[in-house]
Amino acid sequence: MSSTRREFLAESLSWTAGLSLGAQFLPALCRGETGTAANPLPVAAVVTEYREISHADVILGKILEGYDQQGGPGPALKLVSLYTDQVPKEDLSREMSRKYGFKIVPTIAEALTLGTGKLAVAGVILIGEHGDYPETPDTHQQMYPRRRFFDETADVFEKLGKVVPVFNDKHLAYAWADAKHMYDRARQMRIPFFAGSSLPVAWRNPSFQLPRDCRLTEAVAVGYGPLERYGFHTLEVLQCLVERRRGGETGVVAVQAVQGDQIWEAERAGLWSRGLLYAALDKLPPESRKPGRIEDLFNDEAAIFLIEYRDGLRAAAVLANGVANQFAFAGQVTGAPAPLATSILTQEHKPFGHFGYLVQAIERLIQTGKAPYPVERTLLTTGVLDAAMHSLAGGQKRRKTPELAVQYTAVDWPFPEGFPPGFHDR
Repeated sequence: MSSTRREFLAESLSWTAGLSLGAQFLPALCRGETGTAANPLPVAAVVTEYREISHADVILGKILEGYDQQGGPGPALKLVSLYTDQVPKEDLSREMSRKYGFKIVPTIAEALTLGTGKLAVAGVILIGEHGDYPETPDTHQQMYPRRRFFDETADVFEKLGKVVPVFNDKHLAYAWADAKHMYDRARQMRIPFFAGSSLPVAWRNPSFQLPRDCRLTEAVAVGYGPLERYGFHTLEVLQCLVERRRGGETGVVAVQAVQGDQIWEAERAGLWSRGLLYAALDKLPPESRKPGRIEDLFNDEAAIFLIEYRDGLRAAAVLANGVANQFAFAGQVTGAPAPLATSILTQEHKPFGHFGYLVQAIERLIQTGKAPYPVERTLLTTGVLDAAMHSLAGGQKRRKTPELAVQYTAVDWPFPEGFPPGFHDR
């Protein structure tokens, strides 16, 4: 968890530890088709760093120690090798290696081959999140080496003439050109490729899915936190729902990011809906939002990403800093008397159970060789985020995005209902 996030949560609420995510909270959403608990499939991981409650910890820890990270049931996967790009003083990887027997190796190639000269794993998990990496000077995007991780992995595949499934944590890259390169190379090489956030597989209360092929006219997703890191999460919340509208996903024609006075100017211009924003906020548990007028509550870090889709849909991803500390969605469907809305909730302490559901999706990828849902979703959200960050850096101007003509059809994938374990014990 970032220091920014800890500060936000401490400022907003007093959190207490709740129940651990045991097997009773994590039903078998999917079953491995080749690996089993007795004979798990070997995987390699390539990470920026591995420390307590880093993404490496809350993803790989569930492979090593079960979904509850206390020795309970887990996926039918076995971590056999790990490449760490950085080793901070609070590193966990060396201790975990001694405890669980996986190898820590000096190169990505060795992580995939274990020095055998052939692929020694059934899948690769790339986690380019956390660590000491510079930001782009103009847009302040963290320059995580996700493209390098992917390219070095693909280079090994190319050399050996064989591919295995690859998962990329969060957005594909900080820059659209890098993300598109990764996507295109995966398609060219026929690499089973999957990416994204844990938010689309987090708890939803009330249980909610937009009707497939609905006539959606407007949508709002609510999030919070740092604009790039959590702007991506908010965009994934938005996209995993709006992609179900009539005609499927066809892409985005323009993006604009606004802050400060321009938020209200955009509202007066009809570019986002206060009614939909309140409909989304109203679905949050009372402890996850502050009551009052948003004009009085939005702080200097609040922002709205305004998105114009190719089929005419307008949507807004609202980083509601000062108001909310969970995620929500509201959409207006033709013929519905009121907006359709839900909260999307995360567990804010270990074992961070929403990552358990993401690990199940990763397991499905590696077990079947097929992405559980389209990587194009994350390709599109990556591009929207990059455009939004450039909009902010360029005077909050509207940016045309002809490159984001990303088309795909949504698929059904399970999500948990209700509240994270211990949610109301905070």
